[in-house]
Amino acid sequence: MMHRTTITLNDSNFTFLNSVAGNNRSAYINHLLEQQRKIVLKEKLLKANQEEAEDENYQNELQEWNSTASDGLAND
Repeated sequence: MMHRTTITLNDSNFTFLNSVAGNNRSAYINHLLEQQRKIVLKEKLLKANQEEAEDENYQNELQEWNSTASDGLAND
């Protein structure tokens, strides 16, 4: 689904957008937003992984679960 919106740009940004986007400014802006959304998601995932790695209680519980994950079968 696509949505229409109105944005305000200063003269230099408007000129730049027209020079790089050609006739399809919407596609260009959508592409930029998709790239930025991926960057933000990667940053959030990295932060969550770092917090998880620093959480001693979580790491201890994870070790307990890892010992039961194989249902008591030896790793051969």
